[in-house]
Parts: sequence; C-alpha cells; structure tokens
Amino acid sequence: MTSWSGMRRKLEEEYLADCLKGHIQYYATTYRRSADDEGRAAIQLDGKEILKGNYFNTWHRWHYRYYEINDDHLSLGAFDQRDFYDAFREFDNQSIEKSMQSENLIVRIFAILDRRVGKRRLLQIQETIQNEPVNIQIFYAIRMEAEGLLTKKTISKEECLI
Repeated sequence: MTSWSGMRRKLEEEYLADCLKGHIQYYATTYRRSADDEGRAAIQLDGKEILKGNYFNTWHRWHYRYYEINDDHLSLGAFDQRDFYDAFREFDNQSIEKSMQSENLIVRIFAILDRRVGKRRLLQIQETIQNEPVNIQIFYAIRMEAEGLLTKKTISKEECLI
C-alpha cells in the first residue's frame, strides 16, 4: 500500500497538468488520536477548498438522507479520506480513458486534472459537460481556465462554485 505522501506526490507532481501545478493541492488525513481514527479529504485551488468531505458528513448524509442523495453526493461532502485513497488506487492502476469514464467521481476529477488529458480532449468534452455532475463541471472549468480554453459555451468557474 502506498502512503498518502506518495499518493499526493504522484497526483501533484506526476499526474497533474503543468498549468495547474502550484495551484491544485490534494489533502487527506486520518486523525489518529481521535476515538475512531476518522479523517477528512479535500482538493484545494490556490489554498481554497473546492471539494471537501469527511467521515461524519458521509455518515450523516447517508443515515438521514439515504434516499434523497443523487449521484453527485460529493457536493454534500459525502466522502472521506478512505474514498480518496480508493479513488487514487483505481486511478493509478488503469488507463486515463478508463479513469475518464469511471463511475467514481473522484477518479474522474483526478482524470480531468491529469496532464494526459490534452486540450483537444478537453474541447471534445465541452459538448457534453452540461450533462455531468456539478463537481465534474467545476473541475472541468478550473482546468479549461488554466489552459486558457474558456469560451462562452463552456461553463464558467463562477457559475458552478457552490
């Protein structure tokens, strides 16, 4: 099993698109001294958490709103550090094409931010991005802006930030 520091290094240094280096940071921790060893995870843009979640939000959302949660449960913070670790393992062990089509939204976010997804591919996604969950749209807009590819047809980062 890879350590979190090793996962983070791969995500931020090996996989992250050059235009996002120094802007996107991945964060995951387990609070070892807590009674239950639970933790949290986040993706930050220039120090601001864009996507964040923790075990307690996950448990609360699933317990009280199980039938109300749609596919975009990430926007509710319904994930934790273990979900990040699992998503990284899936992402790290398959092709970028499979990651772009993954049912795991965290894996898809990792893929959108990945250097192997080029400008041509990003422009192709533009045609269907409105059909994607809001968090995919947010990270797509972040990547498009960083690449200098935002157009009127593309959702802007401000439109989709929660």
